[in-house]
Amino acid sequence: MHRIYLDNNATTPVLSEVFEAMRPYFGDEFGNASSIHHHGQHTRAAVEDARDSVAALLGSRASEVVFTSGGTEADNLAIAGLVDPGEHVITSSIEHHAVLLACKHLEKIGAEVTVLPVDGRSLVDPADVRCALRPNTRLISVMMANNETGVLQPVEEIGKIAAEAGAYFHTDAVQAAGKVKVDVKQIGCHALSISGHKIHAPQGVGALYVRQGIPLRPLFYGGRHERSRRAGTENVPGIVGLGKAAQLAKEALHRGDDKKMSAMRDRLQQGILAQVEDAGVNGDDAPRVPNTTNIRFDYIDGEAMVIALDLKGVAVSTGAACSSGAIEPSHVLLAMDLRPDQARASIRFSLGKQTVAEDIDYALALVPEVVARLRELSPLYRKAALSS
Repeated sequence: MHRIYLDNNATTPVLSEVFEAMRPYFGDEFGNASSIHHHGQHTRAAVEDARDSVAALLGSRASEVVFTSGGTEADNLAIAGLVDPGEHVITSSIEHHAVLLACKHLEKIGAEVTVLPVDGRSLVDPADVRCALRPNTRLISVMMANNETGVLQPVEEIGKIAAEAGAYFHTDAVQAAGKVKVDVKQIGCHALSISGHKIHAPQGVGALYVRQGIPLRPLFYGGRHERSRRAGTENVPGIVGLGKAAQLAKEALHRGDDKKMSAMRDRLQQGILAQVEDAGVNGDDAPRVPNTTNIRFDYIDGEAMVIALDLKGVAVSTGAACSSGAIEPSHVLLAMDLRPDQARASIRFSLGKQTVAEDIDYALALVPEVVARLRELSPLYRKAALSS
């Protein structure tokens, strides 16, 4: 069966160039990067080269990059590492659960948390951020790009508000890095999270940018790795892979590959809407990352559509992979004021570097057929058809 993968916001395949860069560090270059002998110094050099590449992608100093096990750890490290009991945090209702649940934990230990709403486009209003400020506001955490809709948040405006208030600003850029330009100075953030497996590096590695001079309390205690900000022997192959992926992502943005991906995404989106009635794009009127579209197909069940498409060789999702199988509809789509049935009828299509025009052709031929078949089985659709 011909298979195409359009779920790159869940995870991406490791690029061949990334795998080849990693290969030596599974074998001959096996040293512990903290050792002072030949083997350790070779791997230490590789780790620092990767740190330089990640810093170049983010517009930061290399010394401001802390390697982690992924985006979840990076988010948790930023939030738990910057806030004390009695202090106030502002976040949004559409954050990844790595942020929302970290904030809930802070509430349990005595911090205060304000969760801001979004509008129907999935956008946080900077005016709401300003109104939520308190004298004890310590941290604002608002994501750069949403993982389900791809909508880009006004992080530069929020960064300015944080600076005026003397608060720290953290942004989860897991779904933005490598897809759009990320410049920590332009954003004005104090901390920023990324994840390797969203940019064609392996799973199990990520990074947190922490502005120089910002005191960060570690989550782990042990050795003095990562300048005492993240204890534990470095995952050298993963870090090397992240560094190579960051380098390739920066080169791709310089070439304008994001515009090509945006054109493919738009062709997929427009082609589906032209063939399928009672469908719409969630977050269509907002700026989005170039690889993502979230389309609502009224009168169907999204999970049934994911399964039906998979049986035909097309991989998509109903939302965040970490929430797959959840009984409740997407908290992101509900926050946008979609009805529960509309949220359950929404499908995320997300492209990757490996996506080609033929993949889009195949999806455009298949999606309308699957939607039509599922609607034939839907009593809601039959009822709507009779009433019209």
